[in-house]
Amino acid sequence: MHLRIVVVALLLMLIGRNAMAQQPDTTRPTAIDPELEELANTKSPKEYIIAGITVTGTKYRDEALLLSISGLSVGDRVVIPGSDNISKAILNLWKQNLFSDVEIYYTKVEGRNLYIEINVTERPSLSNFYFKGVKKSEQEDLSGKTGLVKGRVITENMKKTAVENIIKYYVEKGFQGAKVRIEETPDPAFVNTQQLTFRIEKGNKVRINQVSFFGNEEVNELRLKKKMKGTKETTRLTLYPKVDSSSYGVQKPVSFKEYVKDLGFLSVTKTGNFLDPYFRFKLFSSAKFNETKYQEDKEKILEYYNSLGFRDAAIIDDTMYYTKKGNLNIDLKVDEGRRYYFGNIAWRGNTQYSDSILNVLLGIKKGDIYNLETLNSKLGKQMSPEGGDISGLYMDDGYLFFQVDPIETAVYNDTIDFEIRMREGPQATIKNVNIAGNDKTKEHVVRREIRTVPGDKFSRAALIRSNREIANLGFFNQEKIDINPVPNPDDGTVDINYKVEEKSNDQLELSAGWGGNIGLTGTLGVTFNNFSIKNIFNKKSWDPLPSGDGQKLSLRLQSNGRQFRSYNFSFTEPWLGGKRRNSFTVSFYSTRFANSFNPFNGLFDRRAGDTSYLRTLGVSIALGKQLRWPDDFFTLVYSLNFTQYKLRNYPNLFPGLNNTTAHNLSLKLALSRSSIDQPIFPKSGSNFMASVQATPPYSLIDPGRVKSANPYELPEFHKWRFTGEWYVPIGRPMGADKSRQFVLKAAAKYGFMGRYNSKLDYSPFERFQVGDAGLTNNFGLLGYDIIAHRGYPVYDNSDPTVNPDRSSASQFFTIFNKYTLELRYPFSTNPNSTIFGLAFFEAANGWYNYKDYNPFQLRRSAGLGMRFFLPMFGLLGFDYGVGFDRITPNGKLRDAARFTFMLGFEPE
Repeated sequence: MHLRIVVVALLLMLIGRNAMAQQPDTTRPTAIDPELEELANTKSPKEYIIAGITVTGTKYRDEALLLSISGLSVGDRVVIPGSDNISKAILNLWKQNLFSDVEIYYTKVEGRNLYIEINVTERPSLSNFYFKGVKKSEQEDLSGKTGLVKGRVITENMKKTAVENIIKYYVEKGFQGAKVRIEETPDPAFVNTQQLTFRIEKGNKVRINQVSFFGNEEVNELRLKKKMKGTKETTRLTLYPKVDSSSYGVQKPVSFKEYVKDLGFLSVTKTGNFLDPYFRFKLFSSAKFNETKYQEDKEKILEYYNSLGFRDAAIIDDTMYYTKKGNLNIDLKVDEGRRYYFGNIAWRGNTQYSDSILNVLLGIKKGDIYNLETLNSKLGKQMSPEGGDISGLYMDDGYLFFQVDPIETAVYNDTIDFEIRMREGPQATIKNVNIAGNDKTKEHVVRREIRTVPGDKFSRAALIRSNREIANLGFFNQEKIDINPVPNPDDGTVDINYKVEEKSNDQLELSAGWGGNIGLTGTLGVTFNNFSIKNIFNKKSWDPLPSGDGQKLSLRLQSNGRQFRSYNFSFTEPWLGGKRRNSFTVSFYSTRFANSFNPFNGLFDRRAGDTSYLRTLGVSIALGKQLRWPDDFFTLVYSLNFTQYKLRNYPNLFPGLNNTTAHNLSLKLALSRSSIDQPIFPKSGSNFMASVQATPPYSLIDPGRVKSANPYELPEFHKWRFTGEWYVPIGRPMGADKSRQFVLKAAAKYGFMGRYNSKLDYSPFERFQVGDAGLTNNFGLLGYDIIAHRGYPVYDNSDPTVNPDRSSASQFFTIFNKYTLELRYPFSTNPNSTIFGLAFFEAANGWYNYKDYNPFQLRRSAGLGMRFFLPMFGLLGFDYGVGFDRITPNGKLRDAARFTFMLGFEPE
C-alpha cells in the first residue's frame, strides 16, 4: 500500500490512462506536452487554477462524494511547487479506508489552468467469514468477538484486530500457542467482495503445574499462593513428589521426620506445607495461565508483603518453563527486605479534636507492624460505608473540605515516624438538594426519605443513610443510585445531587382453570407498590394507573370452585399526615373452606359444601411510628385485629369447634429494628422484631366462661414472637460492577403462646404450624403462623424421628424454635431479574406445652436453593432439602429429601 503524487510527462500520463481505460487508443499523440514537462521540472513556485477534475478507477463509489471527501474543487488555487492541497486530498481519501491505492495526476496545463485526475483502487467488501479447525460452539463465540461485520470494507486493521481477538480468546482459555492464518477468496455471488477464512491452530492447553517462590524466608509459600487468585495450580496426588529446582535454587519437600520434629501436626500451615507436594485439591479453581491475571497477582503479592510490614519487598525476577507434559512451571524470586514498624505519630493542624481522641480512633500504636493500607483506611482516605475513620469523624460534623495526609518524617533502623497533617477547613452547609431520574415517583416521596436537608451541616453518614433509604423504597434500581456532593468553596456550601433510575415493582398473579364438578378455579392478584390514591378519580393520572405517591394497594381473588374462595384487600400509606414514618395500614379478608366432597358418589356436591364449611372474616388496622430512640432504625407498630370464625360440621380441627362461631379481638404491639442495606438481596445489616399479641382476659373477668358450652366463642391468649436476622458479607465483591459477593445470613426465631387461666385449654386460634413451605396448606385457616422447615413435611408432634408425609397438620403447636444459616451468592443483581443461589442449614421444632419443651430437641436439615425476583411476579424460588432426622437405617437418601416451592413471598 502506498501514497504518491505522480507528476509525469504527457507520455506517461497517456500510458496510465490507456491502461485504466483497458482499451488501446492509437489516435492519441505520443509527443510530450512541453508545459507538463516544465511543470515537472520547475523550481520556482507558480500559482495555478484547477480547471477540471476527473475521477477514475471507482466502480461502486459516487464520484461526487469522492470529490467532496478529497477537498478539491474546480476553481481552487494551487501553488506548484509549495502547495499541500494535493497531499491533503490523498490523505482525506485514504482515511476513509475504502481504497487500497490513491493517486493524483496532472493531465494538462493551459496557461494558468491545471487539469488533474484522481485515480483510486477500491477495496473489496466482506461478504462472509468462516472459522476452521475449531468446534461449532467456539465458532459461535468467535463470531461475536472478532468485530467483523458483513458488508464492510476489508482493511488490514480489520484483519489484524480479528486475529488479535481470536488469539486473545484462546489465550484466556489456556491455549497460549494459538495461531491464526487468514485465507481471502473472492465471492462469485457478489461483485468486488471477498470471503475471509480463519484457519485456527489452538495447540495444547497450557495449565499451571507448579508455582514456586524463592527467597521467602519470613512468609510461608502457601500464604503467598493464596493471594494469587488468578494464577492457580492443577490438582495433584502423588507418592513421589519431584524436587523443584531452578536457577534460583532448589526446593525440597518437608520430610515426615522434619514435620514430626517441628510439631507440624499442631499447625494448619505446617501441615499444609507438608502435604502440598503430595496432595493438592483444586475443585473450583482453573489452572489455565492468563498473563494479565498473572501480572495482577504479582502486584497482590507485593501488597500482601506491604501489609505485613515489608514495605521494600520486591519480585526481583521470575521465569516460566514447560514440563515434559506441556504444563507450565512458574518460579518467582522475591527480596523481602526488612520488616518495618510504626514509630511516633504526631498530629498537625487539628483544632476540633484533641490528639488523644484521634489516637484512639486511629488505633495504631508505636511498635505496631507497619501497614500503609491500614493507616490510610483508618485515616479515611477512601470512603467506607462502615465509617469509624478520621475523615468520617470530621465529615459527619460538616467538614466537607477536610483533608488529611500522612507524611513520613523519619526512617531509622526498622522504625518509621509519621506526621499526620490535617486541613480541617470550614464546616459546609447544605445549600441545594437536587433529585433527577424519578420519572414516575413524585419528588416528595424521594425527598422525605433522604437525610440531607438544606440548611443542615454536611454529613457523610447522612449520605450513606439516604442511599439506604432510597434503595429500601423498592422503586429504584439500588445498583444505580448515584449521590454526588458538589462543593461550593466560595460560600462554604455544598449541593447534593441525587440521581436514580426507576424500576417496575408492581406484581401480577393470574391463573385460571376448569375442573369438571369442581367448577371454575383460578387466582387474580395485583399489587401496586407505588400507588397514588388521591389521584384515583383523576382521569389524566391513569397511565395506566395513578402512581407515584409511594402507597401500596393489594387486591387478591382466589377460587377453587365449590371447595374454596378467598378475597383479600389491603392498603398502606407509609407517611400518614405527611409526618416521618407514621404509617397506616388497613386490610380486609374473607375466606371460605367447604367440605363439598360427597363420599357416597365420589363427586363434589354443592349441597354438601353448604352444610360443611369454615368461614373466616377479618379486619385489621395498624399504625406504625418510626422511633428516634435508641436510634431511628426502630419502628413501633400498633395493630387492632378482629376475626370471625364460623364453623359448620367441619371435621378434625379442634375438639369443641365443630359447630361454633368465634370472635377473635386482639391488640398487637411489634417493636422492630431494620438496618439492612437493600430489600431484595441484603448484603449487610440486620432485622430484629419482638412482638406481643393479646386478647382481653375474658375468663378472669367472667370465671363462668370456663364451663360454658362454647368456651372459645371469645378466644383468649397472649402470643409472643421474636425474630433476629443478620447479614454478613464474606470475601471481596466480584464481577465487573463489584456487585457479586457471598453473604452469610443467620436467623433465629422463637414463638410461644400463653393462657390467662390454667383451667382453660390453650386457644385453638393463632397457634404455630411448623414444616414444609406453607404453600400447600390452608393459609389462615385458624389464623395460625406458618413456620417453614425445608426438608420436612408439616409435622404435628415433637419427636424428630416421627415425620409422616402430609401436607397439613391435625393440631398446631403453642411453642416453636427455629434456627437458619444460609450462604448466598448473587448470579444477577439486575433489578429486572435478581437471581441468587443459596446453601442452607436449618433446625426447628414445635411443642404443645412448657412441660415438653426441649430447646435441644430439633429437627435438622440442609440443602440448596434458588431465588428469582421478577418485578411483575415477585419472588419465585425452590429449595431441595434433606431432613437428617428422616433418614432411616435401610432407607435411601432421596426418601429423606423434599422439594419446596415459594411464590410471591419468602415464608418464615
